[in-house]
Amino acid sequence: MSVVINLKDVLNAQGGLLRSPSLAEDAAQTLRKMILLEKLPPGTALPERDLSQALGISRTPLREAIRLLAGEGLVQYTAARRPFVADPSLEEINDCLRIQGALEALAGELACTQASTQQIKDIAQINATIIKTQGDNTRLHAFQADMRFHQSIVKAAKNPPLAETHAKYNARLWRVRFLSSQRADGRKSTRREHHEIVQALMARDAPRTSRALKAHLITAEKNIALALKDRAAITEE
Repeated sequence: MSVVINLKDVLNAQGGLLRSPSLAEDAAQTLRKMILLEKLPPGTALPERDLSQALGISRTPLREAIRLLAGEGLVQYTAARRPFVADPSLEEINDCLRIQGALEALAGELACTQASTQQIKDIAQINATIIKTQGDNTRLHAFQADMRFHQSIVKAAKNPPLAETHAKYNARLWRVRFLSSQRADGRKSTRREHHEIVQALMARDAPRTSRALKAHLITAEKNIALALKDRAAITEE
């Protein structure tokens, strides 16, 4: 059953529509952030008329924005083609995580031979940034740095088809990975695993880097399951 939300009030609380060169991208970026932060929780209905009024745009760019988010797995449609915020099952999430884990393990292997020294230094610096931005007031910034860490490893592999496929699965998993990143219990293991990944990359040890990235995604799978369980318990209260 779809969740009904006063879209205009929620959007105003987030500072309104973000601006970029395209109205569709503006709307997609704004909605993506709200879905990520669960200001629009899973199951929320996204009626075109209400949403276009709340965003202050016509239905044409809104429909394109919704199509973009549907392509990322953040929005789904009912049988009557009415959009709502996606609420994938844990099984569906884990299927995507396992593919992403394999992609990142391969990216790590390739990065050991393809990455420049500067790229590896940049990856290490991003990891240092994550540690510095894990306070409550910067939880989104810390998460975005975490995503840049993984994306930078994929970029360093210098394999465009791999990067394109990884981006697709990464977008589908952003919401649940953000939810998982907020669990204080998991931060210590994340720091330890990131350190191992960086050390393996700096040593240009392909098998070690691959193992470290696979282990990190297995931990993410466990943390996401716990985070979803915690969220369900709060919802039931």
